[in-house]
Amino acid sequence: MTPSPTSPAPDHEPRPGRAPRWSRDRWLATADTLLRATAPYASPGQALLALPGPVSASGAWSDGLEGFARTFLLAAFRVRGQDGADPDGLLDRYAEGLRHGTDPTSPERWPRIDERRQAVVEAASIAVGLAETRPWLWDRLPDGVRERTIAWLAGVVGTSGYRNNWLWFQNVVEAFLASVGGPWDQADLDRNEELAEALYVGDGWYSDGRGRDGRRQTFDWYAGWAWHLYPVLHARIEGRGPAPRHAERLRAYLEQAQHLVGSGGAPVLQGRSVTYRFAVLAPFWAGALADATPLSPGATGVLTSAVAGHFLDRGAVDERGLLPVGWHGRYDRLRQLYSGGASPYWASKGFAGLLLPPDHPVWTAPDETPPAWRQEQVTMLRAPGWLVAGTPSDGIVRVLNHGSDRLLEPEAQAHGDDPFYRRVGYANVVSPQLSPQDLAAPSDSHVALLDGGGRPSHRDGIERVRADDRVAVSRSRVRWLDVPGSGPGGDHAGWAAVRRGPVVTTASVVRGPHEVRLAWWTPAVVPGPGAPAAGADLDADVAWPADPGPWAFQVGGWPLAADQDGELRTESGDGWVRVARSDGTTSVLRGLRGLDLAGAHRRAGADPFGAASVVPWLRGGGPAAAGHVVAALVVLTGDAGSVDLDAVGSVALAPDGSAVEVRWRDGAVDTVPR
Repeated sequence: MTPSPTSPAPDHEPRPGRAPRWSRDRWLATADTLLRATAPYASPGQALLALPGPVSASGAWSDGLEGFARTFLLAAFRVRGQDGADPDGLLDRYAEGLRHGTDPTSPERWPRIDERRQAVVEAASIAVGLAETRPWLWDRLPDGVRERTIAWLAGVVGTSGYRNNWLWFQNVVEAFLASVGGPWDQADLDRNEELAEALYVGDGWYSDGRGRDGRRQTFDWYAGWAWHLYPVLHARIEGRGPAPRHAERLRAYLEQAQHLVGSGGAPVLQGRSVTYRFAVLAPFWAGALADATPLSPGATGVLTSAVAGHFLDRGAVDERGLLPVGWHGRYDRLRQLYSGGASPYWASKGFAGLLLPPDHPVWTAPDETPPAWRQEQVTMLRAPGWLVAGTPSDGIVRVLNHGSDRLLEPEAQAHGDDPFYRRVGYANVVSPQLSPQDLAAPSDSHVALLDGGGRPSHRDGIERVRADDRVAVSRSRVRWLDVPGSGPGGDHAGWAAVRRGPVVTTASVVRGPHEVRLAWWTPAVVPGPGAPAAGADLDADVAWPADPGPWAFQVGGWPLAADQDGELRTESGDGWVRVARSDGTTSVLRGLRGLDLAGAHRRAGADPFGAASVVPWLRGGGPAAAGHVVAALVVLTGDAGSVDLDAVGSVALAPDGSAVEVRWRDGAVDTVPR
C-alpha cells in the first residue's frame, strides 16, 4: 500500500535564508549581553566563574577556570575589535581575575597545568585574549601579575602527549610567551608540526586524532573551530599572516563546510562538543580574517548571521542570559564528560568576526547568498566520507556517513556505537537519540541486524568501499552490546559484554531529499590459529563470543522531535511508515526490497530538539540470508508535498549478481557494486 499525501500544517517560521543580516553593532550588543549575564557568577576576586550546569570530569575547580578563560576570549574579541573601547570595564574585571588566579596563595588560584590537564585548553584562550588586548591589559598589568601569569602559562612548555587539536593550545600559549619574553621550546613546536601534518587528510580536513589501528577517521566541527581557527590566531600573535598551506587548507575546508549549514542557519548536529553552538562560525570568520575563503564578504555576512540568529531564536540563551549545555535549550545528555557549565562558552569563537574592522567588506558589502544555498545539490565530501544532500527550499542538510567513526575503544573493550559519529545519517534538524535505551539498542538513522531476541546490532569501525557524486558505500563488522537486563548476558560477569557478528555493507544512493539505503551481510573473515589477526580482529583469540544468528535486518529512519507528543503524527502500512510534525517536517520510510514490516518507536527525553520524539523503522519479515540485499527509500523533508514515494522504479541485482541496480522512475540508473 502506498500512503496518500498529507498536507503540512501552516508554517509560521521565517522561510529559510530570509533571516535579517546582522550588523556589526548587533554582534557587539550580543557579546555584551552574554558577558553581562555571566558577571554575577564570578568569585569575589573574579578569577573563577562558576556557571550553572553539570560539573565536568575535571571538577568544579577546573570548571571555574574554564568560565574565566572562555568568557575572557569573548571579551578580548569585543575590545580588540573596538580598538580598546571597553564601556563595561571588561578588562578591569579580567585583570582582577588574573591577579587572583595566578597567585599561588590566593583561595581563588587557578589549577596548574600539572594539576588539571584541562588547564591546557583554558590557557590557550587566556593567551589569545592577552595577545589580542595587549595594549589595554597586558601592558598595564603590574610587573608581579605579569610574572605570575608567565609562570602559570609556562606550565605547558615541555609537556607532550598531545594527539589531536590540543597541540594548537600548546602552540598559541608558547607563541604568546615568546612575544612577552617568557620561556618556550622549539622542540614542542616541531613535534606538534609533525603531528599536525600526519593528521591532515586532504581537501582542508584534519582527523582530530587517530583511532584504533591508527585510522584517521575522526571528523566533526573540530576541523573548523580548532584546526583552522588556531593557525590564524597563532599568526596574529606573531604579527604575521597564516602560513600559505594553512590559508590554502582553510579555503578548501570552507568550500566544503558551507554545505553543512542549512539555508535557515541550522548547522548539522554531528560530532562531540556540539554544545559550543556558534563556534561553528569560527572557520568562516577565520577565512575572512586571513583572506582565505571562497565565500564573498556578503555571503560570509549572510551565513554567519543566519547561524547566530538560528540559535538565539530557538532558545540557546536561557532566561538568565546564559548559554546552558545543550543545542537549542538546555539538554545535558548532549554533553561529553569533559563538559561543564562553562563549556558552552567556547561559543565565543563564533564572535571572532569582531576582530574585523568596521569598514571591512564583511560588514559593508551587499548581501549575497552562499553558493551552497542557491540550489538543491548532492555533494560528496571525500575526506570525511560524507555524502551531503542540501535542499535550500526547506533549509535541510542531510549527511550520509560512510567515513567518520572516531573509533577509540580497544577491540576487547565492551562498547556500543558512539551516537555522534557512527550513525548512517545526520542532519541539521534532527539529533541522534540519546536515552540510555537508545544508546544500548540504536535504531535512529541506523542499519542493524536484529538478533534472536530482536536487539539491534551496533556499527563498529567504518571501512570505506566507494564514494562518488551520488553513491557512497561502506562496511562494518557489527556487534551486540549486552548490559544488565538485556541479552543473554555474554560470557563475563562485568557490567557489559559483547557478541560479535558478521560484516554489514551499507550503501546510500541519493537524489535530492530521496535516499535509497541498501544493506547486506557477509560472514566475517576469521584468521586461522596462529595467524596474525587482520587489523584488530580478535576472533582467533576468542575475545568475545560470536552471535549464532539467524538475523533479520532493521533500517531506522530520521527521528523527529517536538515539544509535545501530540505534535508528532505517525502513519504506517504494509512496508511504509511516515512521521509528520505539525510544522510540516516529515520523515518517511518505504520498503523497496526485503523490508515488509513497519513501525515507529516513541521516546521521551531522548532528543535535544524536543521532549517527545519518534523514530520510524522497517524490518524484514524473517531472517536474511548472507548476501541478501534489502533496500528502503529514506526521506527527510520540510515539505511533505515534495515526498515522491514512487521516485524509485526498482531495486534489483544485476544479472551476474555483482552489483545492485537502482532504477529511478525518470529512467536514471545507479549501480552499487557488491
